[in-house]
Amino acid sequence: MASTFGNCSVLSSVVLLIMCICLTQWLLVFPVAKTIPNGFSVDLIHHDSPLSPLYNPLETPFDRFYNAYNRSISRINRFRPSYSKAVWSDIMASGGEYFMNISIGTPPVLVLGIADTGSDLTWVQCKPCEECYQQKPPLFDPMKSSTYKSVQCGSDPCNALDSSDRICDQEQNICKYSYSYGDRSFSRGNVALEKFTIGAANSTRIDSPVSFPNLVFGCGHKNGGTFDDVGSGIIGLGGGPLSLVKQLSKSIHGKFSYCLQAPDSAAKSSKLIFGTVTDSDADSTSTPLVDRDPSTYYYVTLEAISVGDKKLAYGRGSASSATEEGNIIIDSGTTLTFLESEFYNSLESALEEAIEAKRVSDPKGLLSPCFEADKDMDLPIITFHFSGADVKLQPWNTFAQVQDHMVCFTIVPSNDIAIFGNLSQMDFLVSYDLEERSVSFTPTDCTKNH
Repeated sequence: MASTFGNCSVLSSVVLLIMCICLTQWLLVFPVAKTIPNGFSVDLIHHDSPLSPLYNPLETPFDRFYNAYNRSISRINRFRPSYSKAVWSDIMASGGEYFMNISIGTPPVLVLGIADTGSDLTWVQCKPCEECYQQKPPLFDPMKSSTYKSVQCGSDPCNALDSSDRICDQEQNICKYSYSYGDRSFSRGNVALEKFTIGAANSTRIDSPVSFPNLVFGCGHKNGGTFDDVGSGIIGLGGGPLSLVKQLSKSIHGKFSYCLQAPDSAAKSSKLIFGTVTDSDADSTSTPLVDRDPSTYYYVTLEAISVGDKKLAYGRGSASSATEEGNIIIDSGTTLTFLESEFYNSLESALEEAIEAKRVSDPKGLLSPCFEADKDMDLPIITFHFSGADVKLQPWNTFAQVQDHMVCFTIVPSNDIAIFGNLSQMDFLVSYDLEERSVSFTPTDCTKNH
């Protein structure tokens, strides 16, 4: 170990959606590799995809949808302002929806982690383990890596951690992190620098991984709780200074994107792109990112929602006269979209007016409104009017078939937080520009390479 370092029917589309769910979480820059002109990409593997190690062939499509619903409810708890800052700092243990592979160290060790836009510090389980949850992949052993470097107390990487999350080992002068989660899961270990190898360079059109030295990560020696045994940890893609995208900011020009697979491509992986997406599109629309605490999350401003041609101003109650800036979080790790409950009543009424179908009840009592469906059912376009950006959602973004001849709305009410989840983002190239502080949405066939 190195020394210490200073067009089908609407109903068919909705049926495909449920299949997709089943088959498919201040600027401080550290030294990294040279700029990559055309960026590079990595596969995102959905939690319930046949490509995922968590895939259960015995589950029905409806089982998988309701499981995804439950994960969304669990995950939203960590966004709630009533939780402590320590809980805010990372994800609920099994809350992510997408996995990605990276390699760490020299020689490289393959790591499968939860890709999460609601987390910052990347951490993996490491040898020696004081206490580790069972995982199927080999543990990372820092003693066998020639590029591993511990981080000193008081250094910039150490100070970038929230004070409640960092600990200094005075005897060895090593910076440590400590994360606790709402379900009593935890990860504790050393803050370190290491070489990361990620994805394939777009400019070569071959599987040519790109390496970056001296990235800050957490080497977890004490981890426990409800983590899945197929993964090794968390890959932080949030907006805080220690996230992977922030550390790579100079190399990728502060830009990253993802394209989540459309409902008719469930057995394939989605794409996460680091760097500039060269394709331009007249249909692309952009909204500013809003700076709020904690900086981990990607906040934007939602001004109104339209159901067909009926536009509803977004806010708390009908008397709301001003739109709060940064009132919704974009999160790829949450399946459903959550909106303020006071506004939701108006939205539900507008849906009932727009849909000429009998209203029925979800037998599990989870989703509402639900409607009796047939092949000629006409579901409305739902438009999210963000500040400067109108994002039109197709029925597969907003409805799911939960039983034969029944579809339910997949946008749900929340008492204290709003989240734009991944169902609403499918079939869009969602591009973040952390330098210009904006996020754009481009209607896209995500089955194609980008």
